Amino acid sequence: MSESVLFYLFSFLAVLAGLSVVMQRSPIASALSLVVCFFALAADYALLDAHFVAVVQVLVYAGAIMVLFIFVIMLLNIREPGPTPFGLISRRGLLGIGVAALLGVGLIAGLDGLVHRPAPELPEGYGTIHNIGEQLFSDRYLLPFEAVSLLLTVGMIGAVVLAKREV
Repeated sequence: MSESVLFYLFSFLAVLAGLSVVMQRSPIASALSLVVCFFALAADYALLDAHFVAVVQVLVYAGAIMVLFIFVIMLLNIREPGPTPFGLISRRGLLGIGVAALLGVGLIAGLDGLVHRPAPELPEGYGTIHNIGEQLFSDRYLLPFEAVSLLLTVGMIGAVVLAKREV
C-alpha cells in the first residue's frame, strides 16, 4: 500500500515538474525543473524494481544530459530582459497545459481499470545489467542505439554552429 502511495506521489511530482518546464520563461529554471522531473522518474523506476534503469536515469539524464543542456543554454546566451512575474502564464504555457490535459484524459480513458493484477513470472536474469547489455548490443537494438548517439552528436554540433554564427 505504501509503495502505491509513493509511486503516485513521485508521479504527481514528475507531472508538476514537467508542467513547470513548459511554463517557466527562464531557460535555466526550465532546466532545473527538468532535473526534478528526472529524479522523480528515477524514484518511480526504483519503486518498480528497475534499479538499473533508475541509476542510469540519474547518471545519464540528470547528470550528463542536463550538463549538456545547461552548456547549450549558456553558449546560446539567452537572456530575459527582467525578472518574470510569478503566476504569469504565457500562451506557450497555456498550450502546454491544454496538451497535457488532453494527454491525461487520453491516458485515463485508455486504462482498463485500476484492478490489481498479479505480476507475470519473469525469466531468470531479467533486468540485470548483463541481460540489458546483451539486448542493447544485439542485432535488434544496435542500429537504433548508434542512430541515437549520432543524432545527439549532430544536435550538439548544430547548437555550436548556430551559437557561433555571429563570431
